[in-house]
Amino acid sequence: MVEESDLKQWRDAGHVARRTLEGIKGEIIAGKQWSEVIDSAERFIRRHGGKAAFPVTISVNDMAAHFTSHTEEIPPDGFEGEMVFQKGDLVKLDVGVHIKGALGDNALTVEVGNGGLHTEQIKAAKEARDAAIEKLHPGTPWHEVGQAAHQASSDAGFEPISNLCGHQMERWSLHTGLSVPMYACGPKNPSFKGEVEVGGVYAIEPFNTTGSSGMIENVPPAGSSNILRVTGNVKIRKALTKGKLKPLGATMARYIEERYNTLPFAERWAYPLLSKPFPEESEEALRRKWKALVKKLTSIRFLEVYSALRDVDGGLVGQFEHTAYITDGGPEVLTVE
Repeated sequence: MVEESDLKQWRDAGHVARRTLEGIKGEIIAGKQWSEVIDSAERFIRRHGGKAAFPVTISVNDMAAHFTSHTEEIPPDGFEGEMVFQKGDLVKLDVGVHIKGALGDNALTVEVGNGGLHTEQIKAAKEARDAAIEKLHPGTPWHEVGQAAHQASSDAGFEPISNLCGHQMERWSLHTGLSVPMYACGPKNPSFKGEVEVGGVYAIEPFNTTGSSGMIENVPPAGSSNILRVTGNVKIRKALTKGKLKPLGATMARYIEERYNTLPFAERWAYPLLSKPFPEESEEALRRKWKALVKKLTSIRFLEVYSALRDVDGGLVGQFEHTAYITDGGPEVLTVE
């Protein structure tokens, strides 16, 4: 829970996150590379006094979430063509900001070219987010929050995605373990017990789809998002003592942990760290070392990797997101300009 006296940094993070979305969405135009927009958004965050709470992600059409660019410009599995925006693409831009671990997380959906192909779906995703936020009063059961989001999507003719949820956040932790239903889960669902609490900070992010099942799946292989995270469950010194890590692996693990804590980070952020201990190595050799390092650090559960997510039916996906703080009188949306 977040105390009201501690709110300034949360509000500041929310403001920067929102300004980034609004400042960057106009760059999502036909002919522009996905990576250009991602890089631009991350620069915007830094220029405005924040740090990225996770890599900025771009998800196009049936992609739902968790894709960011790679140093080798590797496209998601099954994606055909260059990673360049095309007129008519339905694009989700997801931006997170932290200020000393206080978090702001928000997202929006736009149509490339504004041709009116996806107007109703975009509107429905935004209305689902707002309907769920309106329910965020202390004591409201979580299933009622999910029902509100579901209703807004289904009334507009779109299927709510049921295996993606909102989430509670705490300082340095994007996902505290409490998930917020974004569909009509029902009052007896064991995954969504409890109710909205004063002092909680929640990311509210309903997804809708033109697919029939309302389900997403991982894009192979593991790690396809190009996003990683320190789990916080493994102590570097203990792993070194037990022989699970060699000195160089321990040094690299320490570099990563010092920079990112347990917040998600991008391959393209961390890969250049290898050039410090290996300044003379070829690019090919550095790639091998990086892959071996990630394999080792995930095998001992120091790191976890994320997969990109897509609609199982190939349906088009829409999403909007805000971060809200719960007061005695209801929700205060933190991701505002």
